[in-house]
Amino acid sequence: MMNVTETVKQLLIINVLFFIGTLAVGDPAYQMLAMYFPENQAFHGWQIISHMFMHGGFMHIFFNMFALYSFGSALEHFWGGKKFLFFYISCGLGAALLHTGINYYYFNDAVSILGENGFRKSEILQLLNEGKINTQWQAILTPSEYQNFISAFAGTVVGASGAIYGVVVAFAFMFPNAELALMFIPVPIKAKYFVPGLVLIDLYLGVSGQSIFGGSSGIAHFAHVGGALFGFLIMWYWKKNQFNDNRWN
Repeated sequence: MMNVTETVKQLLIINVLFFIGTLAVGDPAYQMLAMYFPENQAFHGWQIISHMFMHGGFMHIFFNMFALYSFGSALEHFWGGKKFLFFYISCGLGAALLHTGINYYYFNDAVSILGENGFRKSEILQLLNEGKINTQWQAILTPSEYQNFISAFAGTVVGASGAIYGVVVAFAFMFPNAELALMFIPVPIKAKYFVPGLVLIDLYLGVSGQSIFGGSSGIAHFAHVGGALFGFLIMWYWKKNQFNDNRWN
């Protein structure tokens, strides 16, 4: 396996430091650095970046950092550090953009329905930002509309997964016939088959609101899809303009 490259190494260190710091500081660090819905008063501009370095538990950071090490170093080896970092952060931002856009759709769809029943958006936001709800909302909205409405506003997103999905897509773009041996699949699968399949599963789970293990997943599937989509679009643009042959450093 290729030795870890410099930018990937720095990203690994930053993520681990954020994880250890969050364990030490506790919930206040999470509240400041996780990304909230923009109309939630807990939202701050820096969360667009900081949430990429936060993780919800050991297995969350372990799998993300393992994927970053496994796939990121190969990309940085060919691209150079600056180009890889640009790509990584861009995919993370793309993930946040799609995730937030979906949440805006869910939130404003519910607000529109509530508005038709006499509730003003300003009053709804005031109650939600006070940590309260109006029980009448549950009688007006369907269970799924209500759940999506509350989750969109009050939920947070953390993790490097969106950026990692972009990295994995780029790896499949550059090395489509590389065989990936995964612990839960007994036979190697070529990257050009595995990665699209992985993204399609996330898309299905995001649309259906399900977990692959059943129940509520707590996973931002649309963030994964957003990172993968932005990764694909950047790779497509670079290939079209033959930009992927140029190093940035």
